[in-house]
Amino acid sequence: MKIDLTDTTSSKINKAIIEGRRAVGTPAVGMVLTLVIVTDEENAYDSLKAATDASREHPSRTLVVIKRHDRSPRRRHEARLDAEVRVGSDAGSGETVLLRMHGELGARADSVVLPLLLPDAPVVVWWPVDAPEVPSTDPLGSLAQRRITDAYAVEDPLAALDVRAASYAPGDTDLAWTRLTPWRSMLAAALDQARATIVSAAVESEPDNPSAELLARWFEDRLRVPVERVATDGPVVTAVRLGTPDGEIRIDRPEGPVGRLSIPGQPSRVLALKVRTTAELIAEELRRLDPDEVYASALRRAAYGLSMGNPT
Repeated sequence: MKIDLTDTTSSKINKAIIEGRRAVGTPAVGMVLTLVIVTDEENAYDSLKAATDASREHPSRTLVVIKRHDRSPRRRHEARLDAEVRVGSDAGSGETVLLRMHGELGARADSVVLPLLLPDAPVVVWWPVDAPEVPSTDPLGSLAQRRITDAYAVEDPLAALDVRAASYAPGDTDLAWTRLTPWRSMLAAALDQARATIVSAAVESEPDNPSAELLARWFEDRLRVPVERVATDGPVVTAVRLGTPDGEIRIDRPEGPVGRLSIPGQPSRVLALKVRTTAELIAEELRRLDPDEVYASALRRAAYGLSMGNPT
C-alpha cells in the first residue's frame, strides 16, 4: 500500500503510517529499529532496494531522506516536504517513508525525522554515497547509535578513509570494512591452523580500493609487520599473502565467487569468497550496534609501505 502526501508535515506522515498499518493489518511491534537513509534521487532506488531486502532479516522503519534543490532561484528557498508512505508488501518486512525535502528544509532534516523515529528503538543512519566529514556531529548522525558510510562510493576512497580516521567516534563504521568480514574470518582461521610467525604481508587489489587499504592497516595493527600494497586488475581484493619462515600463507581470488587457500605443509582448499550485495552488507551491520573497536584501530593505523596506486 502506498500513500502520497504533498506539502505535508511529520504529524500527517505519522497519521498516514497508522492508517496504512490498519488498512493492511500490519503491527508495529515486530520492528526492531529505525534505519535512516540519507541520499539523493540518483541513488535512492538502489539504496532503498538494499534496505528493503535487509529488512527481511531486520524488520524496521526505513526513512529515506532525499534533499531536493529546485532549479528556479525563486523556489530555491521555499521549504516544502513531500512524502510517500509504504506499508505492507510494498515495504518489505517493515514500513518505508520517502521524505523529499525541498529548499531550506533539507538543512533541518533532523526536525522532520525526529518525530518519525520508532520509540525506544535503536537508530541507524546510512549515507550510501556522500557523507558528512564528521558523521557523529551531523544533525541526523547525532540521533543514531550506528552511522554507516561507504568509502568505496566516493571519488577519492583513500582520502575518505583518512577523513574517517580523523573524525571517528564510537558507532561509526564503513561498508568498505564490512566487505572484509569473509576475508578476515578466513585469514584468522588460517593463522590458527598454521601457528607460524608472520614476518611479512602483502595485499593485492585494484588500485585505490578502500577495503584493501583497511585490510593492510589491519595487518599492520595486529601483526606489526610492513604490508606491501600491490595493484592488480581486480576486481576488488584479489589476493593476500602472509610470509612465514616456512613459506607463504596465501588466499587467491582472481575472479568469481571462490578463492583458494594455501598453507605451507597442507593441501590447498577452496573457499567461498563471493562479492556480497549491498543488502547483505547492510544486514550484517544491523546485527551489531555496539562500537567496532577493531575497525577503529585499523582505521586509525598510520599506513606505510607502497601506495595502492603504484603497481609493483
